Amino acid sequence: MLDWQLIFDIRPFAWTELGTALLCGFIIGLERQLRGKPAGIRTSILIVMGTYVFIAASMSVNSSMTDPSRIIGQVITGVGFLGAGVMLARDGMVLGVTSAATIWVLAAIGVCIGIGQDLVAIKLSVLVVIVLVGIDILENSSSAMRRGVHRTYNEWLTRTNGSLFSRRKDDVQSARRQDIDDPH
Repeated sequence: MLDWQLIFDIRPFAWTELGTALLCGFIIGLERQLRGKPAGIRTSILIVMGTYVFIAASMSVNSSMTDPSRIIGQVITGVGFLGAGVMLARDGMVLGVTSAATIWVLAAIGVCIGIGQDLVAIKLSVLVVIVLVGIDILENSSSAMRRGVHRTYNEWLTRTNGSLFSRRKDDVQSARRQDIDDPH
């Protein structure tokens, strides 16, 4: 006879915490996916869930010889590499820093779930979405918020006529002049 309780038993993990991980990853991932950013729904859920599994597993083998905080440190390092993978340089600008930071926060939320702070994890997920959407609205409402490195990629291209490395007029004119010291 089939024992359903045995089939659905996932100790040391808990279905409620896996559900919380799914919810938290979905909340943040939906915002990222609707904006067309890296780390959408699927990736966000997997980051939160994976972090939860690592932390819960380390807590289950906790003894006087083990230290679960070391697992947290290793997860943070590993997720840092994952975040670095979404950052890239294009035309002299570094893109994807917010997505990398979001991945890092997703792992932190997974840690919260792993140490039994499910409600805190849900609140943090909502707070992350408020920060991502709220700051974007603020930046779009004021040109003062889009100065320097905070310009959008399209603003950079428009300002430099399609190239971030265009030369100043003086540089172009001096490059056209013959260098008397150049033997070629």
